[in-house]
Amino acid sequence: MRESAPGIALRAAVIALVLAWSAAPVFLVVLSSFKPTPEIFVYPPALVFAPTLEHYRTLFEKWPDFIWTLRNSAVIALSATLLMVFSSVLAGYVYSRYRGTALAGSAFFMVAIRLLPPIVITLPLYPVADFLKLSDSYTLLIVLYATFFVSLGSMILKTFIDGIPDELDQAATIDGATELQVLWRIIVPLSAPGMVAASVFVFVYAWNEYLFAFIFTTTRAKTAPVVISEMMGSLTGVDWGLLFAAASVQLVPVVLFVVLVQKYLIAGLTSGSVKG
Repeated sequence: MRESAPGIALRAAVIALVLAWSAAPVFLVVLSSFKPTPEIFVYPPALVFAPTLEHYRTLFEKWPDFIWTLRNSAVIALSATLLMVFSSVLAGYVYSRYRGTALAGSAFFMVAIRLLPPIVITLPLYPVADFLKLSDSYTLLIVLYATFFVSLGSMILKTFIDGIPDELDQAATIDGATELQVLWRIIVPLSAPGMVAASVFVFVYAWNEYLFAFIFTTTRAKTAPVVISEMMGSLTGVDWGLLFAAASVQLVPVVLFVVLVQKYLIAGLTSGSVKG
């Protein structure tokens, strides 16, 4: 049944409101990064002004370590994404192709434990990380970020692998393929969109995460969000133009990543929603 014109108009209005609510703050931050300082907080906000790159020049002159921490963020986010996707493919395959009370219990536990807020584990984890000499290291943040999203990734991959016919596995087994070869040569290529969908969540989280980075890093593994927080706590006061410039620079890579993989994200998230 074709949707009526009022229904289409209502849906379009709701989507427009949601987009405006989500995108307006980001737009204002990016726009303000190009405004001269006196015009940043002018009310109502001016949309027409003489743009300047002053805040970006100041950012790279006064905070040269910001670029270095962006590199740290990239290494940690990409590594955590790869680790999470690898683990989720293995778990998703097992949950999809095998049945059992222990597996069901483990799936329930994995999802339930993810409901705990990250702050809950920081205090007990700190002495453990210190004992293992993992404080201020890439390894600790990579493992933490991957761990917090392996449950979601496993469920996404399970749903996607459920849509791959078992007959393909059986045919490959008859031809002499081992289970590992079935996983690598059949399941992984066909579940690639699901892997990309799962990767978006952990990459965005790892790129923007502040709590663990603030608590467990000091110098070597410091990430960009920690430096931005230091800009806000500067003894000379907050330079809002500088802060908006840093936030805009940090925003670019994650936006590009999501834009590049958006079609795979939609395919991965909608897999299994329609049955033939």
